[in-house]
Amino acid sequence: MTLHAPKISSPLEPAEQAALARTLADSDDVTVFVDGTAHRLDTGAREAVLDLLARLSRGDAVSVASIAELLTTSQAAELAGISHTFLRNLTDRGEIAVEYRGSHRRIRRQDITAWLAKQKSAAALSPEN
Repeated sequence: MTLHAPKISSPLEPAEQAALARTLADSDDVTVFVDGTAHRLDTGAREAVLDLLARLSRGDAVSVASIAELLTTSQAAELAGISHTFLRNLTDRGEIAVEYRGSHRRIRRQDITAWLAKQKSAAALSPEN
């Protein structure tokens, strides 16, 4: 896995801390509003957001970072059901993005799944089918 640049917040003002602490004490329900549209969070996301809010309510500064899962070429080839050589050729041609850790190739899981979806879509549109 790789760590992307974190986003760091400043601590909340004491009045905001107290208001947030009171709100958190009354509920563990988290609904996020984006442009007026409500989004319910699944358990893992809800727990992460509640933890972040609890830390802010205690006056802590908070750092948030995301992690993208990186696979070895062996793992990526197995997931795609292709040979390591074919996978390396795909990365060499730029058809699948690759990151290097030293001399080792690492491939994001989402890039492999996107490539697989593209292959399935192309196969479905092929006149041979």
